[in-house]
Amino acid sequence: MHGQSQQLELLIIVLPEANTSIFYGRIKRICETELGVMSQCCLPRNVQKAGQQYLQNMALKINVKVGGRNTALEDALHRRIPLLTDLPTMIFGADVTHPPSGEDASPSIAAVVASMDWPEVSKYKCLVSSQCHREEIIADLFTEVKDSQKGLVYGGMIRELLVSFYRANGCRKPARIIFYRDGVSEGQFSQVLLYEMDAIRKACASIEEGYLPPVTFVVVQKRHHTRLFPENHRAGDLMDRSGNILPGTVVDTQICHPNEFDFYLCSHSGIQGTSRPAHYHVLFDENKFGADALQTLTYNLCYT
Repeated sequence: MHGQSQQLELLIIVLPEANTSIFYGRIKRICETELGVMSQCCLPRNVQKAGQQYLQNMALKINVKVGGRNTALEDALHRRIPLLTDLPTMIFGADVTHPPSGEDASPSIAAVVASMDWPEVSKYKCLVSSQCHREEIIADLFTEVKDSQKGLVYGGMIRELLVSFYRANGCRKPARIIFYRDGVSEGQFSQVLLYEMDAIRKACASIEEGYLPPVTFVVVQKRHHTRLFPENHRAGDLMDRSGNILPGTVVDTQICHPNEFDFYLCSHSGIQGTSRPAHYHVLFDENKFGADALQTLTYNLCYT
């Protein structure tokens, strides 16, 4: 198996009915960390029934795992999403998850995703890295190690994703980068921006000397207490059946900062309770985006 793993794209594995979770965990760990092969597990009873819905779901999962694309926005296919069609654009998303309180020995986990198919931006590659306990700044965005034989060896998640984008788009480097960062409190804005923007810059420069595409750095906040309601509760065109504001509603005046570039965007329907809009803070914008265009792009990205 080790010698053949380079030719394999996917393993389909029928699990035993007993101790399914144990086998599942072991198979995923071996395939993803030792063999470097994607896997699709299934249960005998589902395979024997071979129902149409089950087979359709299985096909969707397998298609994504071998690099296919299940969905695409109509506006993306017709090149109608702003800020994407004119220049090769790469969308990043990053977050850090922390262990629960009491687990002092467990690391925090950083994850970065990036779009690979310009201009549709519907296929994403993900990289994950462990780091120090409760550390919010992503440490592995860019690395630089001095080797006695090779000299300086560059690495890190941003660099690896840039190389993947280059290979997936006909040897074209992104001419524009939009970086969405989740999980940062306002007190950490300056620190995160300083370190992570520096890492993005160094990763780009390591690809090619003088390569410095313009970057827009946006922080997304979900943990806040702001709620939005229709001004007129009888206006059916301003709310859904549950009484919540409609998806795509944007507020960028009155309750926003008077001098900074921030906005609230509700991108989903509220099924139960009150919808909570995301609060977007544009901390750095070398692309000089207009508010309407960036808000439209952000809303579209919520459905990719």
